[in-house]
This record gives sequence, C-alpha cells and structure tokens, in this order.
Amino acid sequence: MNAVIYARYSSDNQREESIEGQLRECKEYADQNGITVVRTYIDRALSAKTDSRPQFQQMIHDSATHTFEAVLVWKLDRFSRNRYDSAHYKRILKNNRVHVVSVTEPISNTPEG
Repeated sequence: MNAVIYARYSSDNQREESIEGQLRECKEYADQNGITVVRTYIDRALSAKTDSRPQFQQMIHDSATHTFEAVLVWKLDRFSRNRYDSAHYKRILKNNRVHVVSVTEPISNTPEG
C-alpha cells in the first residue's frame, strides 16, 4: 500500500522538533506495516482549526490522483481539531479511496469514526 504522511505543528504550544518526531513515528509505522511512503506534507506553525493549511489542502487535492491509499498522521489532532472539518475532509478522502491512519491512536471503522 502507498501512503503519504501529514505532519503539522502549531506555534502556540509546540516546537518545530515535534515535526521530526511525528515523521519518525509515521515512518516507523509504515516500515512495520509494509507501507510505502510516497510523499510527505508538512504545515509548520499552522493551526488545525483553520482551512488555511497549504500542504493539507494540496494533500486533499492530490488524493484525487489515486497515487496513495492512506494518509498517516501521528495523532488525529494533526489532521483536524474541528469535527466538522474532519468529517468533511475524511469524506473527500474516502470518495478518493484514501483512508486516514493514526499511528498512535486506533480509529474506529464505524460511520462516526
């Protein structure tokens, strides 16, 4: 399976070093699960509460190319902190046959998850 990694940190309460930790854990997860990482998207010092995340938006756009089947994130709050936005973007990804995988948290396969 091909996947991309999405990493983000907000300047409010995190340091840029957290990006390296997120990337390291996502890559380790990929290696342990036979997943090929084809690209990494990083938004630095940007909040997940806003749509103004250029790399995130590029990743959503790129999902339509069908070059990857999963988005690896360190934690779900790296993907989105807003439940509405999370559901909206997960629906777009699902329509493009891409699913979100948190490497540190289980994700339910139920409609709510």
